[in-house]
Amino acid sequence: MGNDGNPEDVSAMHAITEAGNTPAAASEDPQRDQEITVFLEMAKLIGRSLDTENAIHRILGLLSQLLGLNRGRVLLPDPVSGKLIIRHAYGLTESEIARGHYNLGEGVTGRVFKTGQVALIQDIDNEPEYLARAVDRSTLPQETVAYIAVPIQRDRQVVGVLAVHRLRRRQRSFHADLDVLRVVAATIGQILHINTLVAERTAELVTENRYLKNVLDTQGSVYGVLGESSAIRHVLKQAHRVADTQATVLITGESGTGKEKLARMVHMASQRRDMPFVCINCAAIPESLLESELFGHEKGAFTGASHAKPGKIAQADGGTLFLDEIGDMPLELQSKLLRVLQERTIQPIGGMKEIPVDVRIITATHQNLQDAVNQGRFRLDLFYRLNVIPLHLPALRDRAGDARLLARYFLSRFNHRHGCSVVFGDGALERIEAFDWPGNVRQLENVIERAVLTCMDGVIDGAVMDTILNSESRVVRSAFEPTHEPARSDTGPRAQSVRPYLPVHENEADRILEALKRCAGNKTRAALSLGLTPRQLRYRIQKLEL
Repeated sequence: MGNDGNPEDVSAMHAITEAGNTPAAASEDPQRDQEITVFLEMAKLIGRSLDTENAIHRILGLLSQLLGLNRGRVLLPDPVSGKLIIRHAYGLTESEIARGHYNLGEGVTGRVFKTGQVALIQDIDNEPEYLARAVDRSTLPQETVAYIAVPIQRDRQVVGVLAVHRLRRRQRSFHADLDVLRVVAATIGQILHINTLVAERTAELVTENRYLKNVLDTQGSVYGVLGESSAIRHVLKQAHRVADTQATVLITGESGTGKEKLARMVHMASQRRDMPFVCINCAAIPESLLESELFGHEKGAFTGASHAKPGKIAQADGGTLFLDEIGDMPLELQSKLLRVLQERTIQPIGGMKEIPVDVRIITATHQNLQDAVNQGRFRLDLFYRLNVIPLHLPALRDRAGDARLLARYFLSRFNHRHGCSVVFGDGALERIEAFDWPGNVRQLENVIERAVLTCMDGVIDGAVMDTILNSESRVVRSAFEPTHEPARSDTGPRAQSVRPYLPVHENEADRILEALKRCAGNKTRAALSLGLTPRQLRYRIQKLEL
């Protein structure tokens, strides 16, 4: 077998044969049988390539045990020194492995890595370039010893070297050994590549887990209100400060900013946390039914009232009632709600007596209630009673850095929900941060779930986000532009409500610089002149390094 004095190789060869991994019947070409056995065993090891050390060590062992290609070693560049060092070996001692380091281009091994050419040294004693650095010549058989080194490549780039010793007098031809070593080098290259990909994804997940853990340490995280920006921290601090009072709270903010979550947070941080938290959306219930939903009714109060039904206010007794979209409440009901706040009693429809209630009321709206008061759509006295503690949730575009944080959080949640292991690739988080999110956190959540379910290779990169965000821009734009009205100019209020995602192109640099010069460096005016938001302009200045 030409094992160069490795007696354990003989017993190992017997073990493989007895395991039935060689052909059932010996062919007329035993060398071919040995090669096939090596390839079959390697194929099995690729499936277990996550254990890179063990997989490569066993492959090098097969070369020695079955083909007499001994003292196999895989040399890879050291990320610190840049030298080639022995990372995997079979039949070498620890001291031999430690000595095996080469500068690029140094010796036979260094030349193979630098040039990408195979080196076949038929007699190491007659090759001046063979350094005998790792394995001292005195430890090798006292006969002619050959050395073969093959480049390990990936995408036509040399990433390492596979090298072995063999006795020159063996019957196997050098050509046959070279063919086998080329296949083995390619296999080892794939194993190393798989290991690199797994390491990169693992590092990404570790980073995301650490990032999410930091997020979950913030004030509002336990209630589902996530954010690290100064804007959201200010709101959370205010909410905590007033949570344990009995004052009414008015939460304002655009749709999708998380007003209900903030209301739940105020309730859960108060002494009422063990009592009911009851929600009702004033805009989602027909005006004719809203009073019954809020105040309840007695049996026979109206057609179809076959039994008495308590209203939401009564159900929230002792706890908190959250009235979402309070700006859509009819004026008649506004006066009845005002009485609840003043008298702490309710009277169900068809009822004859007042029922005392102990309820804290939190309201929310995306409208400007002061404008509604001026237009006669909302009672001024009710506005004053509701606006005791005003809390304003900022839009996502005004929460610097929170879009990235929330995107990572939603990615983790949807990976768990859908049994996926998707990660963010190059450019994805930058696109997310640059988008203006007219639908705020709710829109971001939907986009991340769509990306998790539609990305093809488990990576959400910049191209995937471009496709989804451009689609989002078209959908939102069509929602704001009715077909029966002419399109408004870019400076109109409707155009300002929708800020579509626009990818950054290198040829934009001159146009941006000209706009800044024209506007004397004023970024806000420059952005408007370019049809961008100030945030989009700042992002482009950063990306283009202007």
